[in-house]
Amino acid sequence: MSRSKELLNYSLTRLGLMPFMLWIIASMVFILLRVAPGDPIDAVLGTRADELARATLRAKLGLDLPLWKQYIEFINNIIQGNFGEALVNQEPVEQIIKEALPASIELGFTAFVIALILGGLIGFCGIKKPGSKNDLSGRLYGISTYAIPPFWAAMVIQLVFAVKLGWLPVGGRFPPGIHPPSGSGFYLLDSITSGNLIALKGAIRHLILPATTLGILISGVLSRSIRLNMDRALKTDHVEAAKSRGLTENRIIFRHALPNALLPVLTITGLTIASLVGGALLIEVTFSWPGIAMRLQEAINQRDYPVVQGIVVVISSLVVMISIIIDLLIAFIDPRISY
Repeated sequence: MSRSKELLNYSLTRLGLMPFMLWIIASMVFILLRVAPGDPIDAVLGTRADELARATLRAKLGLDLPLWKQYIEFINNIIQGNFGEALVNQEPVEQIIKEALPASIELGFTAFVIALILGGLIGFCGIKKPGSKNDLSGRLYGISTYAIPPFWAAMVIQLVFAVKLGWLPVGGRFPPGIHPPSGSGFYLLDSITSGNLIALKGAIRHLILPATTLGILISGVLSRSIRLNMDRALKTDHVEAAKSRGLTENRIIFRHALPNALLPVLTITGLTIASLVGGALLIEVTFSWPGIAMRLQEAINQRDYPVVQGIVVVISSLVVMISIIIDLLIAFIDPRISY
């Protein structure tokens, strides 16, 4: 069988497994929410509501049905793209996701760009001169950023740059008193397309601290991955042969070592992107960033079944899609992979 047919079969197999994986995730969320302690009716009416009001609301929400009927209705609604309404304010879950997801994507994308730049620079500086001070500093940076608790790093950065120096706002996504730009929900993009420089400045100022914090925390993983895989690639036989031919150091690194080192880095990059789809919960909460992770945390505290289920299913779908894209890209690039 030719490689193109093998790649096609591999792609179809991975895509065919996607609905099965999403079904497992959705089923686990459904079960965990039902077995968790607490009653969602208490979040809506409070614990002092009379039994008639509680029973009426329970019947309205379908929570009085047998568990298996609730599950079948839940799966049917997901297939139809209907996530229902929030228990607390009866807002459509689809609308909640549409409003919150762009904020998390904007934060995650900016943080990933920062992480890629920092991680790449630190990783390459270390591999240029192994054992040097730059290399040692890069290793310490990678270990430190991986070990630092995200909430602690966020609070320290807030205290220094927002409270003490007053350079940037403490939290939020947009300055109060200014109407956010309308459109896609991505404030940076909407501000640029509308030519609103005041809105663009406000959006950037509020984005700098959470995106930089998240980017720094992620960059350590990327720098370590680049450093380790480049070191392994530079010790291979074909790189040694390139050195014996008198090629320049930059040519050896970028033409011979880097292509072989990129595949493991690409895998880690894919996992990093997938983890950023839903935003970093602690970062969003600390900086009061109105993203999908913060809405998920609020819904969990309120035992809002439809919101939790809808957000988890959407995030899981995006994570699975990104994982499949990365797998297919690696399979396409690396001819050594067999299916």
